[in-house]
Amino acid sequence: MKIKKFSEKPSDLKDRIGAKPIVCYPNTNIEEKNLSILHSAREHLVKKDEVIIPPRDAKTFEVKFGEFFRIESVEGPQVGDLNLFNLNNLEEKFYSGKTRALYGTHLSVGDKMFSSFPYLRSLATITWDTLDWYDYDKDGGSVHDVIGTRCDPYTSKLLTDNDYHYCCHSNLTRALVKEKNVQLDHAEKIVHDVLNVFMLTGFTNDTKQYFMKASPVRPGDYLEFFAETDLLVHFLLVQVVIVDLNIHLM
Repeated sequence: MKIKKFSEKPSDLKDRIGAKPIVCYPNTNIEEKNLSILHSAREHLVKKDEVIIPPRDAKTFEVKFGEFFRIESVEGPQVGDLNLFNLNNLEEKFYSGKTRALYGTHLSVGDKMFSSFPYLRSLATITWDTLDWYDYDKDGGSVHDVIGTRCDPYTSKLLTDNDYHYCCHSNLTRALVKEKNVQLDHAEKIVHDVLNVFMLTGFTNDTKQYFMKASPVRPGDYLEFFAETDLLVHFLLVQVVIVDLNIHLM
């Protein structure tokens, strides 16, 4: 943590500080140029199916290329962890770190969810976000982050010396094993860092540590996606959520 200082300040300190920031990955070349078309398409969505995810549980479902799907809150201030896989190749999965580098700490409408190396392509585009009004608050917090990884039994053991296996990582792993017949050791390796849907998070202003607040999400709020390839969607809920799979009728 950068708040602890042991070395002496250099004599040429003024020459070393004060540089202007430069965005490392300008994203103008990857902007969603068809967003207006996708917004027009959403006016004709027809629900195909829905999946109810119980509290502290995870489920998987499939979405075909060209379909829309929603993660919708139906009860209270719900939050959840989203993993995305290429349905036909589970080794191609959501790359939260690169997506964060391209778009910033929190995602919303028009942002793409990029896949892991060596593929690095958009798996899905966010087409609607009923919480985009929240913006960033005075503490730097916002919703739908790609900075938190996922709660896991290993960090719990490290910090508290407790064994707890009903956390996000464990529940996501079990869902892959149960619903897709993936071997346990392989499932744990391909479960990946998540999009924290509806979570209100940020970095503290003083120590720059990861924080969370009570989410502004309420029943009826949703985050909507357009699938850019066949997807296996893998979602864990802290409480209860409904997921709508929708297809645009051309």
